[in-house]
Amino acid sequence: MTDVTFVPRLSGMVPDSLAVRSVRIHLDSLEVMTDIGFHPFEIGTLQRLLISVEVWLDELDPPAGDAAADAWNYDHLKQEIERLARARRYNLQETLVAEIYGWIAGRHGVRALRVTSSKPDVYREARGVGVELASFTGNAP
Repeated sequence: MTDVTFVPRLSGMVPDSLAVRSVRIHLDSLEVMTDIGFHPFEIGTLQRLLISVEVWLDELDPPAGDAAADAWNYDHLKQEIERLARARRYNLQETLVAEIYGWIAGRHGVRALRVTSSKPDVYREARGVGVELASFTGNAP
């Protein structure tokens, strides 16, 4: 089998005004069960928590090839978030989100980062209550 290099069909035809200026990967609303909360009725009870992660990358060019080794490993990202959620009991969403944030922020190639959590089962009248940590202000870096 020959090695095939991916070359975009429109290579060289994209005007400067449409040049890629930002690359973001995201994991949206990963459901984890975790022992979280400081109210007496929450302690020792697993709760559903939704974690979302947005990672802006330094590298703007697409991978040279189409191999998994050339991209971020979403499985590893998902598994590490699940591991952190199960690792211990948390009183605050802020604490868990800070641990996830720190792990991702320490990875090579991260330019900007946002991690959010939401407890979807706290109030019937609300979609959820949660926390957001971001390396920037506003909607995007």
